[in-house]
Amino acid sequence: MSLKPSEDDSRLSHDGTGAQFPTTHWSVVLTAGDSASPGSQEALGRLCRQYWLPLYAFVRRKGYSPEDARDLTQSFFADFLARHAVDPADPIRGRFRTFLLACLQNFLGHQRDRALAQKRGGATLVVLDLTDAEKRHREHVFEGATPETLYEKQWALSLLECALNRLRADFLHTGSALLFAKLTPHLWQDEAAVPYERLAAVHQVSEGALRATVHRLRQKYREILRDEIAHTVARPAEVDDEIRHLRRVLSEQ
Repeated sequence: MSLKPSEDDSRLSHDGTGAQFPTTHWSVVLTAGDSASPGSQEALGRLCRQYWLPLYAFVRRKGYSPEDARDLTQSFFADFLARHAVDPADPIRGRFRTFLLACLQNFLGHQRDRALAQKRGGATLVVLDLTDAEKRHREHVFEGATPETLYEKQWALSLLECALNRLRADFLHTGSALLFAKLTPHLWQDEAAVPYERLAAVHQVSEGALRATVHRLRQKYREILRDEIAHTVARPAEVDDEIRHLRRVLSEQ
């Protein structure tokens, strides 16, 4: 299933969605970098969970085996935590995704032998399941993409998946998982989506009610996506820049 937003999601690049954003748009990054903060470990764990697949994909495209890529990604996160590597991630330095990739490239260049030869001590917030990692990596091969381009594409897909998971959790408070699965393709106007008329008959609701539900889901999805991005940029205007970049990444072959 494609996670690409529909064409009318171009409205994401405007501030009229009614979404509520953090006062500090680097709040997650800055909290993660402050080891004295009660929420530091949880914040960094959230960032790691969102970025582990793009980083794993980058390492795999560099030519490492699945096992070595898994170990290197694990070791990178352990090293990242141990050295409080988020501290230099000042908002003026740019996007967090760019900062994190630069840290990984430095890690691979200077510590890869040590990482593979010796297990790191301390807790790692992300435990990579090799089978799941390879399965998700192979779902989007992107033949011919450079490691950097593959990282960007996996970042985009992971971001959209994270937003979709939040949308699903929100919907399940009042609706069913089965209905959400059937309505999801309508979020981006997928041609394979089950027609509203048929869905209405199966779920014993009006077609108009289903269309209204999808309209609300699209609006909520845009708000959630903006909120996810807002955590890793410095200023509100950069949310729009990141969304435009997200759309470019998804549209590139």
